Amino acid sequence: MKSNAKFGISTLTEFMAALRNPTPATLEIRASILFPFPIILPTGFRLAGIDSTKAILSFSHGDGIGLTADNELVNLTIQAASANRALYTLSDREDLGTLTLRDLIVTGQIQIMTRLGTNRAKLVADKIDIVSCDSRACGEQPQKYGVNVYQGAFTVYNYNGDPESVIDARLTNITIGRKNAPVLGSGLYVSGYGDKGGRVKVDLISTGEIHSNGMISFGTANMITAAVFIVYGAHVRSIVHEGAITTYGVNDMVLDTWGRVDRWVAERPLTSYGPSGIGFVNFGTADYFEAKDKIETFGLGARGFNQYDGTVEKAIFHSITTYGDGSIGVQISKPVGTIEVKGFNRHSWKLGENVGEGRADGSSGNGLSVKEGGEIRSLIVAGGVTTYGDKVTTMEVEGRVLKLSVAKGFTAKGSGSKALTVSPGVRFPLGSTRVSEKRRRASAC
Repeated sequence: MKSNAKFGISTLTEFMAALRNPTPATLEIRASILFPFPIILPTGFRLAGIDSTKAILSFSHGDGIGLTADNELVNLTIQAASANRALYTLSDREDLGTLTLRDLIVTGQIQIMTRLGTNRAKLVADKIDIVSCDSRACGEQPQKYGVNVYQGAFTVYNYNGDPESVIDARLTNITIGRKNAPVLGSGLYVSGYGDKGGRVKVDLISTGEIHSNGMISFGTANMITAAVFIVYGAHVRSIVHEGAITTYGVNDMVLDTWGRVDRWVAERPLTSYGPSGIGFVNFGTADYFEAKDKIETFGLGARGFNQYDGTVEKAIFHSITTYGDGSIGVQISKPVGTIEVKGFNRHSWKLGENVGEGRADGSSGNGLSVKEGGEIRSLIVAGGVTTYGDKVTTMEVEGRVLKLSVAKGFTAKGSGSKALTVSPGVRFPLGSTRVSEKRRRASAC
């Protein structure tokens, strides 16, 4: 439905009067307006600001704007309390039509969620900047692998278990949070109902910078977040991160998927500062993944890349460096295709706690670990694998590596450390690859 009327809006009174128009209308926002209550945008209605600096819709109590169907919001600043929803869907009909969000600066959560009874929705979002949000209170949380997941500042969630239900989406030019001022909870979050049930199909996601902090208590093993989380039931054809992606807290993944991504490319650094954070963790299926810039983790028990479940056909990394005690550069627990690391450097100073699949364990840090049941069809490391900590292992092999090329070999620099350990009965194609163990001086760091 297209708008057939247009109203210039400068006051709350004018706004509420225009909502009573019997047919869809465009409300042209010309001033800053404070709402003491949430508002519901009728089907087909459109909000357009003349200038996002002047066109500010603020909500002092509760949520912001409820979307019904075929709504469009353009060129606006929308501000609710950070822990409230600035934009949300009512999901009270079978088809929500097309929801269009463009050129928005937002405080509070954007929650596009469909529930039982809503089988179709299309979302087009472009140039969305979420300044601040706290999504931790949202009760609907995916559960799998022994953990729950907090929703995100930008959440697209098909919560309808009907396998015929689907959200089609395109999310471009999305930025969330600020450097050292992250949103709380996850960042960008896309989820279907489960491995079976309602689906989300996304043809393209592109982002600028994303900064998130789950604010999860240290030692918690059953709650996680991610700056970008593609959860089960979601299939994304292409993801491109044009800005740095950073997480700050405990159990905060940088990039995580339980779903399917055909092509995933990060142009800028992926950084995790908190304990048990992971640069890229895959429980789903990723056909192609490439980190064109460095992955760095700094927390206790953190990891650069972790293949827990599912598979990745090809993954290319610029470099992976982990600094925390007990941290791991790469861990493979399931069969994968090609893993290529153009430069690899690993730091781990002693044993530490790792959290995975809903439990904590006292694990040793490793540069690269292939667990029992894990397999790498082809491992290529141009820069070598080096560890600097005491009592750590540079390369641990309990599973299988079918093809190996490590140009600068495996080097362990630390007291009681091993460059390579291979479980009995496991064939490992070492060939001429150099293995070097060097005792690190006590004063070195």
